[in-house]
Amino acid sequence: MPQQKTYWHLLQQKRMPTEYEIVTSKLLCYTGEGFTGKRFELDVPLKDWYRRYQEESPLVCSSWEKFCDPRETTYTKYTALQRDKEIFVDGILDEIELTGYDAHLRPAWLYILPRVVAPFRYPGHGFQMIASYIGQMAPSGRITIATALQSADEMRRIQRIAYRIRQLQQIYPGFAADSRTLWQTDPIWQQLREVVEKLLVAYDWAESFVGLNLVLKPLVDELFMKYLSDLALREDDYLLGQIFYSLNEDCQWHRQWSESLVRMAIEDNVRNRDTIQGWINQWYPLTARAVQTFALLFEDTFERTRTPPFPHMGEALDRYYRDYLRSMNLEVAG
Repeated sequence: MPQQKTYWHLLQQKRMPTEYEIVTSKLLCYTGEGFTGKRFELDVPLKDWYRRYQEESPLVCSSWEKFCDPRETTYTKYTALQRDKEIFVDGILDEIELTGYDAHLRPAWLYILPRVVAPFRYPGHGFQMIASYIGQMAPSGRITIATALQSADEMRRIQRIAYRIRQLQQIYPGFAADSRTLWQTDPIWQQLREVVEKLLVAYDWAESFVGLNLVLKPLVDELFMKYLSDLALREDDYLLGQIFYSLNEDCQWHRQWSESLVRMAIEDNVRNRDTIQGWINQWYPLTARAVQTFALLFEDTFERTRTPPFPHMGEALDRYYRDYLRSMNLEVAG
């Protein structure tokens, strides 16, 4: 047999492929576009699951290999990017411990943190699990890589919030010990919990992707990583605001690669737009109610602390989200 180049499957491009193209293409063994060209070698029960929730998904494409992460993220590139971010956050956490920062936090803010920030670990775990499932079921290795790294980002967010809580517990024993109870019973969390739990059993890979990355995460990430960060800054907890700023950089990339995937899918098959729009219409109402609950809470907090409120935070979130969908030729129902 003639000797094949490592990137023989990319020779039709008639140019030297990039590192991203080489290490992300034709990776999967359970899709027709994978390295074997077959879906499954054996007729096992798992095959039917992939047939039902991947192969027969209403979202279709002539070749999912056409998707390209705009950041062209490989594992090597990802670890380099995150190393610098982690050095930044580690420096903030060290400063908190060395300066006795937590002893000077406002009492009113110490009341808000355990109710609004600490329980976020639980929906964060939900986001991580859903992203992992999308990666498991995705029809392309490039989508799998993007979702796997997104899942790692979610774990980073959970870990940093957990570490921050533990720091506060060193000064205030018992701080946020009721986080799980709040997640399960506090009225402000219940609509968000409902969305997360329903998405965990949305088995079609594409519906799961739309529900998480086009509906739930854009709204929740903007609310918590941006507006809650701004609230922390106004409450003189400027270091938490800086941590959230770093975490929000991850969320921005999640939106960017999701937008690229949607654009590619719609360009490939115009009927995909209606499919995606239908799922947005399904998942948006409950998500919007969940987010509105927190938006009202944040606005009330500004009013009680006599800090200038965000003008109509709910309206600002709505404008932001409509603009995000509009960039993909999608819209908010109603």
